Amino acid sequence: MTAPSHPAAPASAATRRGALLVACAAVCWSSGGLIARLVSTGPWTTSLWRSVFAALFLTLALGAIQGRRTFAPWRRWPVLAAAACMALASTCFILSLARTSVANTLILISTGPYVAGVLGWLLLGERVPPRRWLAMGVALAGAVVMVSGSYARGALAGDLLAIVMAASFATATVLVRRHPEIPMASAAVLATALTALVALPMADPLATAARDLALLAFFGVGQFGAGFLLFMVGARAIPAAQTSLIGMLEIVLGPLWVWLVLNERPAAATLVGGAIILAALLASAVIDLVAPAASGGEAR
Repeated sequence: MTAPSHPAAPASAATRRGALLVACAAVCWSSGGLIARLVSTGPWTTSLWRSVFAALFLTLALGAIQGRRTFAPWRRWPVLAAAACMALASTCFILSLARTSVANTLILISTGPYVAGVLGWLLLGERVPPRRWLAMGVALAGAVVMVSGSYARGALAGDLLAIVMAASFATATVLVRRHPEIPMASAAVLATALTALVALPMADPLATAARDLALLAFFGVGQFGAGFLLFMVGARAIPAAQTSLIGMLEIVLGPLWVWLVLNERPAAATLVGGAIILAALLASAVIDLVAPAASGGEAR
């Protein structure tokens, strides 16, 4: 009667491996704010070099795995639309970091899943459970608290750019739900290329110092490219709620690195509003993990 126990072991190992990969992706992504602070390049130059290095890395990595299949989907409009949304999100990320605190940027973009939920309800007719509406309301209240102090600090534009990023990536998420045939890897490669093209007219790439170029290479390869690949592989092996829960590491670690290295301290409004948003995210993710088990695995 020991046979049934054998299939469970590989599944458990795969789940642990998936969780570890998603955690590594979150750690990679959490370095973005620190790198943006360490480089002396302007935001458009930073966006250009980051995108160039990310595009080269992803093209080589995915080309070796998938061959021409990486680029063939570019001719389909859903892929183009998703890539355009991702490119806008990436651009807004860098511009936001240049205009507000790392904590504000990361915490505000963490509301993206809630924006995706609203868009999915409006455009796709997806059901949103009452508890999710409650979490959205709490997160919105936290965002209002965070932004309330930004005008006096001259950081309101950065906060708004973070919100635009959250909305842009949420739109890309809804497009993928509507068109599940969209290969995210291909869309990501195209998005990095589009981001570089958008930044090029405003950038000054030839004035980049060697030290900055090394940091920007890590920004594109380590922070974005490696983080994306780790997440793409790991997220396939664990539930979406667990992915969201582990992904919160980025929100916590990102401001921590900047505080430890550069002593950038979040404002009081950021701490209060951020705590409200993180509490909503944490409660929602934990409930999503527990609820299916309590109901025998039914979708909620």
